[in-house]
Amino acid sequence: LPPLSALDERTIGHNPERLNLMKGGMVYSNAVTTVSPTYANEVLNGGAAGWLRSTLTRPEVKNKVRGILNGIDVVEWDPSRDHLLPANFNAQFPDGKAICKKFLQRGLGLDENPDKPVIAVITRLVPQKGIHLIKAALFRCQEKGAQFVLLGSGHCDGEFKAMAEQQFKDHKDIRLLVMYSEALAHQIYAAADIILVPSMFEPCGLTQMIGMRYGAVPVVRKTGGLADTVRDVDSHAAGEGNGYTFDGSDEGSLHSALDRALTHFKDERSSWAELCATNMNTELSWSRSSAD
Repeated sequence: LPPLSALDERTIGHNPERLNLMKGGMVYSNAVTTVSPTYANEVLNGGAAGWLRSTLTRPEVKNKVRGILNGIDVVEWDPSRDHLLPANFNAQFPDGKAICKKFLQRGLGLDENPDKPVIAVITRLVPQKGIHLIKAALFRCQEKGAQFVLLGSGHCDGEFKAMAEQQFKDHKDIRLLVMYSEALAHQIYAAADIILVPSMFEPCGLTQMIGMRYGAVPVVRKTGGLADTVRDVDSHAAGEGNGYTFDGSDEGSLHSALDRALTHFKDERSSWAELCATNMNTELSWSRSSAD
């Protein structure tokens, strides 16, 4: 073993000349799991494994890797009983969601208009989460007359702080909240029409699942667990799609998916309501995960 002085931040999967406890765990364990099937494939066949790629290509390791999709805590995240909301709702009694939307719009000083879709981003502001795509979505929403609400913080939050204090200060449709609040997160999920998750990579992602639980439609980049949980409405049979997806990492790809969602919201409100109800009824608990 290397001396204790070698056990620093470089040991965690970055420097092949140093001790890697994760590698030892994978080699000597009975099973290796990731938090989604697609991420397992990306680890084995893509570039997600990093310095551990050579280890994961060994047959005795590769053959015991399996992705099991995460679940969410459906007691904590339950819009029908959530005490942090101004009104409760579910798929059978959805009226409370409109109250939650109005409550959020009023509380954040936004235009109180039920016909303006609220696009929510609840995230850590770090490169993994697709910072350039979050900014692209912000300006696209402004262009389309939609409302954009961001809640998050991280080491990439400086630019968002500047925009919040200058360009979008007191804006009627844009609110950038560079912070974290558990209560506000619940209220934003409940008010959101669309939940946006444009990650560069995402082992699983819980945001899109919580959003669906609260009656939002996810717009996500098709990677990792996002690809396993969100099926594009326009490329699946009626009743099978639950959101909108895109493959690229460029602004045009994001715009295409977001525009399709905004058009659906504007032009087909009855179909949109059915989609939201379907999402609220989706089985997202750990009971499903444990069955895998």
